[in-house]
Amino acid sequence: MDKGKMDENEWGYHGEGNKSLVVAHAQRCVVLRFLKFPPNRKKTSEEIFQHLQNIVDFGKNVMREFLGENYVHCGEVVQLPLDFVKQLCLKVQSERPESRCDKDLDTLSGYALCLPNLARLQTYHFAEHRPILCVEIKPKCGFIPFSSDVTHEMKHKVCRYCMHQHLKVATGKWKQISKYCPLDLYSGNKQRMYFALKSLLREAQNNLKIFKNGELIYGCKDARSPAADWSELAHHLKPFFFPSNGLASGPHCTRAVIRELVRVITRVLLSGSDKGRAGALRLGPGSQGPCVCEASPFGKSLRHQGKSSLERSGLPKGCLLYKTLQVQMLDLLDIEGLYPLYRRVEQYLEEFPEQRKTLQIDGPYDEAFYQKLLDLSTEDDGTVAFALTKVQQYRVAMTAKDCSIMIALSPCLQDASSDQRPIVPSSRSRFTFSVSVLDLDLKPYESIPHQYKLDGKIVNYYSKTVHTKDATMMSTRFKESEDCTLVLHKV
Repeated sequence: MDKGKMDENEWGYHGEGNKSLVVAHAQRCVVLRFLKFPPNRKKTSEEIFQHLQNIVDFGKNVMREFLGENYVHCGEVVQLPLDFVKQLCLKVQSERPESRCDKDLDTLSGYALCLPNLARLQTYHFAEHRPILCVEIKPKCGFIPFSSDVTHEMKHKVCRYCMHQHLKVATGKWKQISKYCPLDLYSGNKQRMYFALKSLLREAQNNLKIFKNGELIYGCKDARSPAADWSELAHHLKPFFFPSNGLASGPHCTRAVIRELVRVITRVLLSGSDKGRAGALRLGPGSQGPCVCEASPFGKSLRHQGKSSLERSGLPKGCLLYKTLQVQMLDLLDIEGLYPLYRRVEQYLEEFPEQRKTLQIDGPYDEAFYQKLLDLSTEDDGTVAFALTKVQQYRVAMTAKDCSIMIALSPCLQDASSDQRPIVPSSRSRFTFSVSVLDLDLKPYESIPHQYKLDGKIVNYYSKTVHTKDATMMSTRFKESEDCTLVLHKV
Protein backbone atom coordinates (compact mmCIF):
# COMPACT_ATOMS: atom_id res chain seq x y z
CA MET A 1 0.00 0.00 0.00
CA ASP A 2 1.58 3.24 -1.19
CA LYS A 3 0.80 5.73 1.59
CA GLY A 4 1.90 8.62 -0.60
CA LYS A 5 -0.87 7.92 -3.15
CA MET A 6 -3.88 7.35 -0.91
CA ASP A 7 -7.19 8.22 -2.59
CA GLU A 8 -10.32 8.24 -0.41
CA ASN A 9 -12.46 7.43 -3.47
CA GLU A 10 -10.87 3.98 -3.65
CA TRP A 11 -12.22 3.13 -0.18
CA GLY A 12 -15.79 2.49 0.95
CA TYR A 13 -17.62 2.14 4.25
CA HIS A 14 -17.59 -1.51 5.41
CA GLY A 15 -19.04 -1.41 8.93
CA GLU A 16 -18.42 -0.38 12.51
CA GLY A 17 -18.79 -1.51 16.09
CA ASN A 18 -18.71 0.27 19.41
CA LYS A 19 -15.00 1.11 19.30
CA SER A 20 -13.87 1.14 15.67
CA LEU A 21 -14.89 1.80 12.06
CA VAL A 22 -13.77 -0.21 9.03
CA VAL A 23 -13.38 0.85 5.39
CA ALA A 24 -12.62 -1.56 2.53
CA HIS A 25 -10.58 -1.02 -0.64
CA ALA A 26 -12.53 -1.38 -3.89
CA GLN A 27 -9.87 -3.51 -5.65
CA ARG A 28 -7.41 -4.87 -3.11
CA CYS A 29 -8.46 -7.41 -0.44
CA VAL A 30 -7.57 -5.09 2.44
CA VAL A 31 -9.45 -3.02 5.02
CA LEU A 32 -8.43 -0.15 7.30
CA ARG A 33 -9.69 -0.11 10.85
CA PHE A 34 -9.85 3.24 12.67
CA LEU A 35 -10.52 3.78 16.37
CA LYS A 36 -13.53 5.84 17.51
CA PHE A 37 -13.91 8.04 20.58
CA PRO A 38 -16.62 10.17 22.21
CA PRO A 39 -16.33 13.83 21.08
CA ASN A 40 -15.03 15.00 24.46
CA ARG A 41 -12.42 12.24 24.87
CA LYS A 42 -9.16 12.85 23.04
CA LYS A 43 -6.08 10.63 23.09
CA THR A 44 -2.54 11.45 22.05
CA SER A 45 -1.07 9.95 18.88
CA GLU A 46 1.30 7.87 21.03
CA GLU A 47 -1.61 6.43 23.05
CA ILE A 48 -3.52 5.53 19.90
CA PHE A 49 -0.45 3.88 18.34
CA GLN A 50 0.09 1.82 21.51
CA HIS A 51 -3.58 0.86 21.65
CA LEU A 52 -3.45 -0.45 18.08
CA GLN A 53 -0.08 -2.15 18.62
CA ASN A 54 -1.52 -3.93 21.68
CA ILE A 55 -4.34 -5.28 19.49
CA VAL A 56 -1.77 -6.65 17.02
CA ASP A 57 0.43 -8.14 19.77
CA PHE A 58 -2.49 -9.79 21.56
CA GLY A 59 -3.69 -11.37 18.32
CA LYS A 60 -0.20 -12.56 17.39
CA ASN A 61 1.10 -13.78 20.76
CA VAL A 62 -2.09 -15.06 22.40
CA MET A 63 -5.09 -15.73 20.12
CA ARG A 64 -3.01 -17.01 17.21
CA GLU A 65 -1.27 -19.40 19.62
CA PHE A 66 -4.60 -20.72 20.90
CA LEU A 67 -6.59 -20.83 17.64
CA GLY A 68 -3.94 -21.32 14.95
CA GLU A 69 -2.29 -18.98 12.47
CA ASN A 70 -4.65 -19.97 9.64
CA TYR A 71 -7.61 -18.46 11.49
CA VAL A 72 -6.17 -15.31 13.10
CA HIS A 73 -5.08 -12.35 10.96
CA CYS A 74 -3.30 -9.76 13.08
CA GLY A 75 -2.55 -7.07 10.51
CA GLU A 76 -0.17 -4.18 11.10
CA VAL A 77 -0.31 -0.59 12.36
CA VAL A 78 0.05 1.96 9.55
CA GLN A 79 0.40 5.74 9.60
CA LEU A 80 -1.65 7.49 6.93
CA PRO A 81 -1.66 11.06 5.54
CA LEU A 82 -3.93 13.20 7.75
CA ASP A 83 -5.57 14.85 4.74
CA PHE A 84 -6.57 11.38 3.38
CA VAL A 85 -8.07 10.39 6.76
CA LYS A 86 -10.09 13.62 7.04
CA GLN A 87 -11.45 13.30 3.47
CA LEU A 88 -12.27 9.64 4.07
CA CYS A 89 -14.14 10.55 7.28
CA LEU A 90 -16.30 13.05 5.37
CA LYS A 91 -16.94 10.50 2.58
CA VAL A 92 -18.25 7.72 4.85
CA GLN A 93 -20.18 9.89 7.32
CA SER A 94 -23.47 9.67 5.37
CA GLU A 95 -23.28 5.85 5.32
CA ARG A 96 -22.89 5.44 9.08
CA PRO A 97 -25.92 4.21 11.08
CA GLU A 98 -27.40 6.99 13.21
CA SER A 99 -27.05 4.86 16.35
CA ARG A 100 -23.25 4.73 15.85
CA CYS A 101 -22.66 8.46 15.31
CA ASP A 102 -22.27 9.21 19.02
CA LYS A 103 -18.53 8.59 18.56
CA ASP A 104 -16.14 10.23 16.10
CA LEU A 105 -13.50 8.67 13.90
CA ASP A 106 -9.92 9.38 15.01
CA THR A 107 -8.70 11.85 12.38
CA LEU A 108 -5.86 13.40 14.37
CA SER A 109 -3.28 10.62 14.82
CA GLY A 110 -3.25 9.18 11.28
CA TYR A 111 -2.85 5.67 12.73
CA ALA A 112 -4.99 2.72 11.62
CA LEU A 113 -4.85 -1.06 11.46
CA CYS A 114 -4.37 -2.55 7.99
CA LEU A 115 -5.95 -6.01 7.78
CA PRO A 116 -7.02 -8.54 5.13
CA ASN A 117 -10.65 -8.25 4.03
CA LEU A 118 -12.13 -11.33 5.70
CA ALA A 119 -15.22 -11.17 3.46
CA ARG A 120 -12.89 -12.42 0.70
CA LEU A 121 -10.99 -15.71 0.32
CA GLN A 122 -7.72 -15.40 2.22
CA THR A 123 -5.13 -16.31 -0.43
CA TYR A 124 -5.11 -13.54 -3.03
CA HIS A 125 -4.14 -9.90 -2.50
CA PHE A 126 -6.52 -8.67 -5.19
CA ALA A 127 -10.27 -9.14 -5.35
CA GLU A 128 -11.08 -12.22 -7.40
CA HIS A 129 -13.41 -11.98 -10.37
CA ARG A 130 -15.70 -14.72 -9.20
CA PRO A 131 -18.69 -14.59 -6.82
CA ILE A 132 -17.87 -14.70 -3.11
CA LEU A 133 -20.40 -15.55 -0.41
CA CYS A 134 -19.42 -14.74 3.16
CA VAL A 135 -21.23 -15.72 6.36
CA GLU A 136 -20.29 -13.99 9.62
CA ILE A 137 -21.43 -15.73 12.82
CA LYS A 138 -21.04 -14.48 16.38
CA PRO A 139 -21.60 -17.80 18.21
CA LYS A 140 -21.33 -16.43 21.82
CA CYS A 141 -20.62 -18.58 24.91
CA GLY A 142 -20.90 -22.30 24.25
CA PHE A 143 -20.98 -23.77 27.76
CA ILE A 144 -22.95 -23.58 31.00
CA PRO A 145 -20.90 -22.46 34.05
CA PHE A 146 -19.43 -25.38 36.02
CA SER A 147 -17.86 -23.34 38.82
CA SER A 148 -18.82 -24.07 42.44
CA ASP A 149 -18.74 -20.30 43.02
CA VAL A 150 -22.04 -19.92 41.15
CA THR A 151 -24.77 -18.98 43.66
CA HIS A 152 -27.73 -18.84 41.24
CA GLU A 153 -28.86 -22.41 40.56
CA MET A 154 -30.48 -21.23 37.32
CA LYS A 155 -27.01 -20.58 35.83
CA HIS A 156 -26.27 -24.33 36.07
CA LYS A 157 -29.32 -25.07 33.88
CA VAL A 158 -29.80 -22.21 31.41
CA CYS A 159 -27.04 -20.62 29.33
CA ARG A 160 -26.18 -16.93 29.51
CA TYR A 161 -27.30 -16.19 25.94
CA CYS A 162 -30.80 -17.64 26.41
CA MET A 163 -31.29 -15.76 29.70
CA HIS A 164 -30.01 -12.49 28.25
CA GLN A 165 -32.51 -12.71 25.37
CA HIS A 166 -35.42 -12.04 27.73
CA LEU A 167 -33.80 -8.92 29.19
CA LYS A 168 -32.90 -7.61 25.73
CA VAL A 169 -36.49 -7.99 24.48
CA ALA A 170 -37.87 -6.39 27.66
CA THR A 171 -35.61 -3.35 27.23
CA GLY A 172 -36.48 -2.98 23.52
CA LYS A 173 -33.09 -4.05 22.15
CA TRP A 174 -34.77 -6.73 20.02
CA LYS A 175 -38.38 -7.40 18.99
CA GLN A 176 -38.58 -11.09 19.83
CA ILE A 177 -36.65 -13.86 21.51
CA SER A 178 -34.38 -15.90 19.27
CA LYS A 179 -34.60 -19.70 19.31
CA TYR A 180 -30.84 -19.86 18.81
CA CYS A 181 -28.86 -21.43 21.66
CA PRO A 182 -25.03 -21.50 21.47
CA LEU A 183 -24.90 -24.93 23.14
CA ASP A 184 -26.70 -26.40 20.12
CA LEU A 185 -24.13 -24.95 17.71
CA TYR A 186 -21.18 -26.07 19.86
CA SER A 187 -22.64 -29.58 20.38
CA GLY A 188 -21.03 -31.07 17.26
CA ASN A 189 -24.34 -32.89 16.65
CA LYS A 190 -25.42 -32.07 13.10
CA GLN A 191 -29.13 -32.12 13.93
CA ARG A 192 -28.64 -29.57 16.72
CA MET A 193 -26.26 -27.47 14.60
CA TYR A 194 -28.80 -27.32 11.76
CA PHE A 195 -31.45 -26.16 14.24
CA ALA A 196 -29.10 -23.50 15.68
CA LEU A 197 -28.15 -22.10 12.27
CA LYS A 198 -31.77 -22.02 11.04
CA SER A 199 -32.70 -20.20 14.26
CA LEU A 200 -29.97 -17.63 13.55
CA LEU A 201 -31.27 -17.19 10.02
CA ARG A 202 -34.80 -16.60 11.33
CA GLU A 203 -33.76 -14.11 14.02
CA ALA A 204 -30.27 -12.88 13.09
CA GLN A 205 -30.07 -10.01 15.60
CA ASN A 206 -26.35 -9.08 15.64
CA ASN A 207 -25.22 -12.73 15.58
CA LEU A 208 -25.35 -13.39 11.85
CA LYS A 209 -24.58 -11.42 8.67
CA ILE A 210 -24.29 -12.57 5.07
CA PHE A 211 -22.23 -10.75 2.43
CA LYS A 212 -22.26 -11.25 -1.34
CA ASN A 213 -19.17 -9.94 -3.12
CA GLY A 214 -18.41 -7.81 -0.05
CA GLU A 215 -21.92 -6.25 0.13
CA LEU A 216 -24.18 -6.96 3.11
CA ILE A 217 -27.29 -8.80 1.85
CA TYR A 218 -28.66 -10.22 5.11
CA GLY A 219 -28.44 -9.06 8.71
CA CYS A 220 -30.14 -7.08 11.43
CA LYS A 221 -29.00 -3.72 12.84
CA ASP A 222 -31.53 -3.17 15.67
CA ALA A 223 -35.17 -3.69 16.72
CA ARG A 224 -36.33 -1.33 13.95
CA SER A 225 -34.93 -3.58 11.20
CA PRO A 226 -37.55 -5.34 9.03
CA ALA A 227 -38.36 -9.00 9.59
CA ALA A 228 -36.08 -11.58 7.96
CA ASP A 229 -37.05 -12.31 4.35
CA TRP A 230 -35.94 -15.81 3.43
CA SER A 231 -37.31 -15.60 -0.12
CA GLU A 232 -35.12 -12.56 -0.85
CA LEU A 233 -32.11 -14.30 0.71
CA ALA A 234 -32.80 -17.43 -1.34
CA HIS A 235 -32.88 -15.29 -4.49
CA HIS A 236 -29.32 -14.11 -3.71
CA LEU A 237 -28.09 -17.61 -2.82
CA LYS A 238 -29.73 -19.66 -5.57
CA PRO A 239 -26.92 -19.14 -8.16
CA PHE A 240 -24.38 -20.45 -5.61
CA PHE A 241 -26.22 -23.64 -4.63
CA PHE A 242 -28.29 -24.41 -7.74
CA PRO A 243 -26.23 -23.03 -10.64
CA SER A 244 -28.20 -25.02 -13.25
CA ASN A 245 -31.38 -23.24 -12.11
CA GLY A 246 -33.18 -26.57 -11.77
CA LEU A 247 -35.59 -25.36 -9.11
CA ALA A 248 -38.63 -23.24 -9.70
CA SER A 249 -39.25 -20.26 -7.46
CA GLY A 250 -41.50 -20.41 -4.43
CA PRO A 251 -41.46 -21.76 -0.85
CA HIS A 252 -40.04 -25.14 -1.91
CA CYS A 253 -37.10 -23.46 -3.63
CA THR A 254 -36.51 -21.16 -0.66
CA ARG A 255 -36.44 -24.06 1.81
CA ALA A 256 -34.09 -26.05 -0.41
CA VAL A 257 -31.63 -23.16 -0.76
CA ILE A 258 -31.64 -22.41 2.99
CA ARG A 259 -31.15 -26.12 3.73
CA GLU A 260 -28.11 -26.23 1.43
CA LEU A 261 -26.61 -23.12 3.06
CA VAL A 262 -27.05 -24.57 6.56
CA ARG A 263 -25.47 -27.89 5.60
CA VAL A 264 -22.47 -26.27 3.93
CA ILE A 265 -21.85 -23.96 6.93
CA THR A 266 -22.07 -26.95 9.28
CA ARG A 267 -19.53 -28.93 7.23
CA VAL A 268 -17.14 -25.97 7.22
CA LEU A 269 -17.52 -25.43 10.99
CA LEU A 270 -16.72 -29.10 11.65
CA SER A 271 -13.65 -29.07 9.38
CA GLY A 272 -10.19 -27.95 10.40
CA SER A 273 -6.60 -28.75 11.20
CA ASP A 274 -4.88 -29.62 14.47
CA LYS A 275 -2.76 -26.47 14.43
CA GLY A 276 -3.09 -24.11 17.39
CA ARG A 277 -2.44 -24.78 21.06
CA ALA A 278 -5.94 -24.45 22.51
CA GLY A 279 -5.90 -28.23 22.97
CA ALA A 280 -3.09 -27.76 25.48
CA LEU A 281 -5.69 -26.29 27.86
CA ARG A 282 -7.43 -29.68 28.14
CA LEU A 283 -10.71 -28.18 29.27
CA GLY A 284 -13.09 -30.91 28.22
CA PRO A 285 -16.23 -29.26 26.82
CA GLY A 286 -19.41 -30.64 28.33
CA SER A 287 -17.58 -32.89 30.80
CA GLN A 288 -18.15 -30.55 33.74
CA GLY A 289 -21.59 -29.14 32.94
CA PRO A 290 -24.80 -30.07 31.12
CA CYS A 291 -24.57 -30.32 27.33
CA VAL A 292 -28.12 -29.10 26.69
CA CYS A 293 -29.52 -25.76 27.85
CA GLU A 294 -32.97 -26.07 29.45
CA ALA A 295 -34.19 -22.96 27.64
CA SER A 296 -33.22 -24.20 24.17
CA PRO A 297 -36.32 -25.09 22.13
CA PHE A 298 -34.36 -28.07 20.82
CA GLY A 299 -33.72 -29.24 24.40
CA LYS A 300 -37.37 -28.72 25.29
CA SER A 301 -38.51 -30.83 22.34
CA LEU A 302 -36.17 -33.62 23.49
CA ARG A 303 -37.72 -33.62 26.96
CA HIS A 304 -41.20 -33.52 25.43
CA GLN A 305 -40.31 -36.69 23.50
CA GLY A 306 -39.13 -38.29 26.74
CA LYS A 307 -35.45 -38.21 25.81
CA SER A 308 -33.12 -37.07 28.58
CA SER A 309 -30.33 -36.26 26.14
CA LEU A 310 -29.25 -36.67 22.55
CA GLU A 311 -26.26 -38.80 21.62
CA ARG A 312 -23.18 -36.65 22.15
CA SER A 313 -21.34 -36.19 18.90
CA GLY A 314 -18.74 -33.76 20.24
CA LEU A 315 -16.70 -31.31 18.22
CA PRO A 316 -13.62 -32.53 16.30
CA LYS A 317 -10.56 -31.28 18.19
CA GLY A 318 -9.08 -29.63 15.11
CA CYS A 319 -12.11 -27.49 14.29
CA LEU A 320 -12.34 -23.79 15.10
CA LEU A 321 -15.47 -24.13 17.27
CA TYR A 322 -13.65 -26.60 19.55
CA LYS A 323 -10.64 -24.31 19.90
CA THR A 324 -12.85 -21.28 20.55
CA LEU A 325 -14.76 -23.19 23.24
CA GLN A 326 -11.51 -24.20 24.93
CA VAL A 327 -10.47 -20.54 25.20
CA GLN A 328 -13.94 -19.55 26.46
CA MET A 329 -13.59 -22.11 29.24
CA LEU A 330 -10.63 -20.17 30.66
CA ASP A 331 -13.50 -18.55 32.58
CA LEU A 332 -12.88 -21.13 35.30
CA LEU A 333 -14.63 -19.39 38.20
CA ASP A 334 -17.53 -17.57 36.54
CA ILE A 335 -17.87 -13.82 37.20
CA GLU A 336 -19.22 -14.61 40.69
CA GLY A 337 -15.97 -16.29 41.70
CA LEU A 338 -13.83 -13.89 39.70
CA TYR A 339 -15.14 -10.59 41.07
CA PRO A 340 -13.60 -10.97 44.61
CA LEU A 341 -10.24 -11.69 42.94
CA TYR A 342 -10.61 -8.56 40.79
CA ARG A 343 -11.23 -6.59 44.02
CA ARG A 344 -8.02 -8.08 45.46
CA VAL A 345 -6.03 -6.83 42.47
CA GLU A 346 -7.74 -3.42 42.69
CA GLN A 347 -6.88 -3.02 46.37
CA TYR A 348 -3.26 -3.89 45.61
CA LEU A 349 -3.15 -1.30 42.81
CA GLU A 350 -4.69 1.35 45.05
CA GLU A 351 -1.81 0.78 47.46
CA PHE A 352 0.89 0.34 44.77
CA PRO A 353 -0.32 2.14 41.59
CA GLU A 354 3.16 2.03 40.05
CA GLN A 355 2.82 -1.79 39.82
CA ARG A 356 0.14 -1.64 37.09
CA LYS A 357 2.77 -1.87 34.34
CA THR A 358 4.58 -4.76 36.06
CA LEU A 359 1.31 -6.69 36.31
CA GLN A 360 0.87 -6.33 32.50
CA ILE A 361 -2.74 -5.18 32.82
CA ASP A 362 -2.35 -2.86 29.83
CA GLY A 363 0.25 -4.99 28.06
CA PRO A 364 2.68 -5.89 26.73
CA TYR A 365 0.82 -8.98 25.51
CA ASP A 366 3.89 -11.10 24.89
CA GLU A 367 4.97 -14.73 25.32
CA ALA A 368 5.27 -14.26 29.11
CA PHE A 369 1.63 -13.04 29.24
CA TYR A 370 0.54 -16.07 27.19
CA GLN A 371 2.40 -18.59 29.37
CA LYS A 372 0.65 -17.37 32.54
CA LEU A 373 -2.71 -18.12 30.93
CA LEU A 374 -1.90 -21.85 30.89
CA ASP A 375 -2.07 -22.14 34.70
CA LEU A 376 -5.49 -23.78 35.21
CA SER A 377 -5.32 -24.17 38.99
CA THR A 378 -8.39 -22.98 40.91
CA GLU A 379 -7.06 -23.32 44.47
CA ASP A 380 -6.76 -19.80 45.84
CA ASP A 381 -3.54 -19.29 47.79
CA GLY A 382 -4.57 -15.76 48.75
CA THR A 383 -1.91 -14.05 46.62
CA VAL A 384 -2.24 -11.17 44.17
CA ALA A 385 -0.44 -13.34 41.58
CA PHE A 386 -3.20 -15.98 41.68
CA ALA A 387 -5.93 -13.33 41.50
CA LEU A 388 -4.23 -11.59 38.56
CA THR A 389 -3.87 -14.85 36.57
CA LYS A 390 -7.59 -15.60 36.97
CA VAL A 391 -8.49 -12.02 36.01
CA GLN A 392 -6.36 -12.20 32.84
CA GLN A 393 -7.80 -15.62 31.96
CA TYR A 394 -11.31 -14.20 32.37
CA ARG A 395 -10.52 -11.28 30.02
CA VAL A 396 -9.23 -13.70 27.36
CA ALA A 397 -12.26 -15.99 27.83
CA MET A 398 -14.65 -13.05 27.43
CA THR A 399 -12.83 -12.11 24.22
CA ALA A 400 -13.43 -15.62 22.84
CA LYS A 401 -17.10 -15.45 23.93
CA ASP A 402 -17.62 -12.31 21.84
CA CYS A 403 -15.55 -13.12 18.73
CA SER A 404 -16.99 -13.63 15.23
CA ILE A 405 -16.28 -16.43 12.75
CA MET A 406 -16.08 -15.44 9.09
CA ILE A 407 -16.68 -18.14 6.45
CA ALA A 408 -15.93 -17.16 2.82
CA LEU A 409 -17.24 -19.47 0.07
CA SER A 410 -16.67 -19.38 -3.67
CA PRO A 411 -17.88 -21.86 -6.32
CA CYS A 412 -15.07 -24.06 -7.62
CA LEU A 413 -13.77 -23.21 -11.05
CA GLN A 414 -13.87 -25.87 -13.79
CA ASP A 415 -10.15 -26.52 -13.31
CA ALA A 416 -10.01 -26.71 -9.53
CA SER A 417 -7.12 -29.18 -9.45
CA SER A 418 -4.57 -26.37 -9.12
CA ASP A 419 -6.52 -24.74 -6.28
CA GLN A 420 -4.79 -25.50 -2.99
CA ARG A 421 -7.63 -24.28 -0.79
CA PRO A 422 -9.97 -26.68 1.07
CA ILE A 423 -13.18 -27.68 -0.68
CA VAL A 424 -16.66 -28.30 0.75
CA PRO A 425 -19.39 -30.03 -1.32
CA SER A 426 -23.09 -29.20 -1.56
CA SER A 427 -25.77 -31.16 -3.45
CA ARG A 428 -25.22 -29.51 -6.84
CA SER A 429 -21.91 -27.67 -6.50
CA ARG A 430 -18.57 -27.44 -4.69
CA PHE A 431 -17.00 -24.48 -2.90
CA THR A 432 -13.50 -23.44 -2.00
CA PHE A 433 -13.57 -21.81 1.42
CA SER A 434 -11.58 -19.99 4.06
CA VAL A 435 -12.40 -19.52 7.75
CA SER A 436 -11.18 -16.60 9.86
CA VAL A 437 -11.80 -15.12 13.31
CA LEU A 438 -12.34 -11.44 14.00
CA ASP A 439 -13.29 -9.18 16.95
CA LEU A 440 -10.34 -10.45 18.99
CA ASP A 441 -9.51 -7.29 20.98
CA LEU A 442 -8.75 -8.20 24.58
CA LYS A 443 -11.68 -7.21 26.82
CA PRO A 444 -10.73 -4.29 29.09
CA TYR A 445 -9.79 -4.87 32.72
CA GLU A 446 -12.07 -1.97 33.71
CA SER A 447 -15.17 -3.72 32.32
CA ILE A 448 -15.20 -6.43 35.02
CA PRO A 449 -17.44 -4.52 37.52
CA HIS A 450 -19.92 -3.88 34.68
CA GLN A 451 -19.91 -7.60 33.80
CA TYR A 452 -20.57 -8.50 37.44
CA LYS A 453 -23.58 -6.16 37.67
CA LEU A 454 -24.93 -7.22 34.27
CA ASP A 455 -24.71 -10.91 35.23
CA GLY A 456 -26.83 -10.31 38.33
CA LYS A 457 -29.33 -8.26 36.34
CA ILE A 458 -29.73 -10.95 33.65
CA VAL A 459 -30.18 -13.82 36.12
CA ASN A 460 -32.55 -11.91 38.41
CA TYR A 461 -34.78 -10.80 35.52
CA TYR A 462 -34.93 -14.33 34.09
CA SER A 463 -35.66 -15.90 37.49
CA LYS A 464 -38.41 -13.40 38.37
CA THR A 465 -40.20 -13.44 35.03
CA VAL A 466 -39.59 -16.54 32.92
CA HIS A 467 -38.81 -19.15 35.57
CA THR A 468 -41.60 -17.96 37.89
CA LYS A 469 -44.09 -18.04 35.00
CA ASP A 470 -42.99 -21.58 34.04
CA ALA A 471 -43.33 -22.75 37.64
CA THR A 472 -46.85 -21.24 37.88
CA MET A 473 -47.91 -22.98 34.66
CA MET A 474 -46.56 -26.31 35.92
CA SER A 475 -48.36 -26.03 39.28
CA THR A 476 -51.63 -25.14 37.49
CA ARG A 477 -51.19 -28.17 35.25
CA PHE A 478 -50.68 -30.47 38.24
CA LYS A 479 -53.69 -28.95 40.01
CA GLU A 480 -55.87 -29.56 36.96
CA SER A 481 -54.68 -33.15 36.79
CA GLU A 482 -55.71 -33.69 40.43
CA ASP A 483 -59.28 -32.55 39.75
CA CYS A 484 -59.84 -34.38 36.49
CA THR A 485 -62.37 -37.20 36.05
CA LEU A 486 -61.88 -40.16 33.72
CA VAL A 487 -65.05 -41.13 31.84
CA LEU A 488 -65.17 -44.42 29.90
CA HIS A 489 -67.60 -44.73 26.99
CA LYS A 490 -68.71 -48.02 25.56
CA VAL A 491 -67.64 -48.36 21.91
